[in-house]
Amino acid sequence: MKCVTLLTAPATPVLEPALVENLRNAWGGGAVQWLMPDVAAEFEVNEVPGNRWDVWESLQSVGVDLVVQPSAGRRKKMLLADMDSTMIQQECIDELAAEAGVGPRVADITARAMNGELDFEGALIERVGLLKDLPVATIDHVLATRITHMPGGAALVATMKANGAYAALVSGGFTAFTAQVAAALGFDENRANTLLADGDKLTGDVGRPILGKEAKVAALQQITARLGISEEDVLAVGDGANDLGMLSRAGLGVALHAKPSVQAQCDVRINHGDLTGLLFIQGYSVADFA
Repeated sequence: MKCVTLLTAPATPVLEPALVENLRNAWGGGAVQWLMPDVAAEFEVNEVPGNRWDVWESLQSVGVDLVVQPSAGRRKKMLLADMDSTMIQQECIDELAAEAGVGPRVADITARAMNGELDFEGALIERVGLLKDLPVATIDHVLATRITHMPGGAALVATMKANGAYAALVSGGFTAFTAQVAAALGFDENRANTLLADGDKLTGDVGRPILGKEAKVAALQQITARLGISEEDVLAVGDGANDLGMLSRAGLGVALHAKPSVQAQCDVRINHGDLTGLLFIQGYSVADFA
């Protein structure tokens, strides 16, 4: 059996019962289960409908996400999450660059790297080089004034952990940011790159080896092996090209508000819902949220 989930942004709920019923009827689905009124609903079908992507595209135009996946094994035992533009609403290096006066230049490189147009490692080295001599204290200033959590993140981590899952934050960003974000949201561990400093100023370099696409896959392999679970038991979420490795390996890989080139390679795409959408697609209702 396959599970069909429809969801939208909880802040601006637009999922109408008539829309859900019409799709259920068209696809010959089973009874509808509402996971959150006006926000998320699901039903089962025997097989993946042939017009799935046509319907997906049509629903996108009205602010609704559509996910079709196997019903069995939906509830995962591990969350493996990217940080920038996934668990937080910003790219931390872009925010540091804005403070350094090189914001537009760095933001352009970031966008191209996340869309897969540039080599991640080379792009990171180039951007960090533009931060040379930035006071280390700027990191705490940016964390306090510029970084905000993605809506639904705390509920996602808390609910999965309350149901026995392990949560790992793995970022191509920096440990100075992942440590605080991981602690605030309740992650069990975090991995990222290290900004190097000389005294009270950044050197313009980053510690080696650089954590990029392959390191995220390695984290998936290492953590699942340590926990004694399979990669099929993992829900991975990210938005950039450097996330594609872990998204393709995980049992459930979610492209969240992702770059077009990333969405094109992922079957599970959430563009309108927030991070609670990752709970809905696992079958959790709002009443189950921790």
